[in-house]
Amino acid sequence: MPIDAMPGFDNENRENLRTELLHIIRNQTIKSVYQPIVSLSEGIVMGYEALTRGPEHSSLHSPISLFAAAKAEGLLYPLDRLARSRAIEGAFTKTKEQLLFLNVSAEILNDPDFVPGRTLELLEKRGLSPGQVVFEITERSSIEDFESAKQILGHYRQQGYRIAIDDAGAGYSSLQAIAELQPDFIKMDRSLVHNLHFNKTKEYILETMLTFAQKLGIYLIAEGIETREELMKLTRMGVHYGQGYLLGHPGPEEAVLPPELTDHIMMHRKIVEASSVWTIGDICVPCQTFDYRDPISIVANYFKNHTDAAGAVIVNGQTPVGLIMRDRLFQQLAGQYGYSLFWNRPIDQLMDAQPLIVDEQAPVEQVSQYTTSRDLQTFYDLVIITSGGRVKGTASIRSILECITTAKMERAKVANPLTGLPGNMQIHREINKRLLDHKKFSVIYGDIDYFKWFNDRYGFHRGDQLIQFTADCIQQVIGLLGHPYDFVGHIGGDDFIAITGSEDPEKLCEEMLRRFDLGVKAFYDYDDWTYVEDRHGRRLESEGVTLSLSLVICHTGAGVSLEQISRTAAMVKKRSKAHRGSVVVCDCVGMPFTKNRAQENNSDN
Repeated sequence: MPIDAMPGFDNENRENLRTELLHIIRNQTIKSVYQPIVSLSEGIVMGYEALTRGPEHSSLHSPISLFAAAKAEGLLYPLDRLARSRAIEGAFTKTKEQLLFLNVSAEILNDPDFVPGRTLELLEKRGLSPGQVVFEITERSSIEDFESAKQILGHYRQQGYRIAIDDAGAGYSSLQAIAELQPDFIKMDRSLVHNLHFNKTKEYILETMLTFAQKLGIYLIAEGIETREELMKLTRMGVHYGQGYLLGHPGPEEAVLPPELTDHIMMHRKIVEASSVWTIGDICVPCQTFDYRDPISIVANYFKNHTDAAGAVIVNGQTPVGLIMRDRLFQQLAGQYGYSLFWNRPIDQLMDAQPLIVDEQAPVEQVSQYTTSRDLQTFYDLVIITSGGRVKGTASIRSILECITTAKMERAKVANPLTGLPGNMQIHREINKRLLDHKKFSVIYGDIDYFKWFNDRYGFHRGDQLIQFTADCIQQVIGLLGHPYDFVGHIGGDDFIAITGSEDPEKLCEEMLRRFDLGVKAFYDYDDWTYVEDRHGRRLESEGVTLSLSLVICHTGAGVSLEQISRTAAMVKKRSKAHRGSVVVCDCVGMPFTKNRAQENNSDN
């Protein structure tokens, strides 16, 4: 639509608007402001979204008006190039780990000047790398030709740039854009975040998106966070990143997250990360409260009018001091002279003055232990949940037991049934998380040599025992010599993986091999220690089954991906299989390796 057809302007104003737009582009009078995007697992700024502003006190100050006018006048391409240039020039990413998000509308993908070379030039001048840049494709701009868009964005991806889909949930084509473009990030629209804690439908949609994203190795960014309640809910759900006025307004300077918000994030995120337990606050429901001085008649009438209410919390101010259960109250009143004795007396004379009161942060399984240790008379009483000492709500014994059952089923679904270790979905998620952290880490792939022959000869029961033993060896070494947040997973069969931040991963590998070689003899019959058979049935002189470890050291430079790590590990595995005995073979991805590219250590040395 040309500017002449835009409503709200007479001919003179329209001409002035066109002149002003040309003046802005010609004199480059726009500026960039930056809104922080915060990690909801660490409480730190992980990057900034660059936002464009027109001149102060101009009718084109707003980016919506500015870009709408440019599109209407056919000047969208030059304005976008100018905005991108300004955004890169003014970027103040503090570390190489922080990312710069640049908005790109679908129309711009057709710009003949939208080429990698120009953007790369700007980045190099600013001392940035493609690995620090995320192109944010707005979902509100309909993509007509996905094949062309994929080709253009694929060209960028090869250089290390990443892709985000913006405004997911605000339009009809979100899922198609995600499926076709396979982004690294999905930004959930404010409409799904607003009052999330009051809206179960929004919560279920976000939970579904989280599961969907985890399976594809995509990170979710929740936009428009404005309240602590929204932040708490998103953090507890496991949403990866957040953005909104609560976390920081767009501005020209580096963002500093208030310490209380960092503490708020860490407090709620730790609960999620610590062995994936649910907290009692997750299943809390609102409850009716009465002051301890309220007459029993008021409480009784409440229960008569609310037949679904099982109990009520008795408070002094906002502090819980007791609990009254519906059935127990009416039992007391049903006795001889019950109504005449109690009807006008305060409720504190009949309440349970020692109910079970727990903080919202308490793990559900811990609360379950408290409830089941109560005597039979109070076994089914509500549990009172507090937040900062004040009543937040209650939970029933039924909801607690259902939550524990659900949690166990969820863990069982993603864990290996034999070893109980995390499976492929969590393994991929863990590696992608490490890549996004931009910190050096190492991946150790373990594979039992000649396991098929061993399993065929001794049977699946002893084969399962050998697999469990191998898992124990790897876990014990990681527990003793690794870092607190190191990870051990079971790929399947006799294949394992460990992800470690250790500065000396070779030492971990050598200890794994030592423990394996010492303990594996217990699985053999004595006279079988002289040979094994390969997959073709050929007899090989050997001292039994051995363990091959493929060590991939990841320097997380530009272009490092899960696929690259997997390919490197496969090549290293071939080299390790060429050696007799338990062995570790090492290679690296990312920055140049300073040691020999293949360092092979026999466990006997």
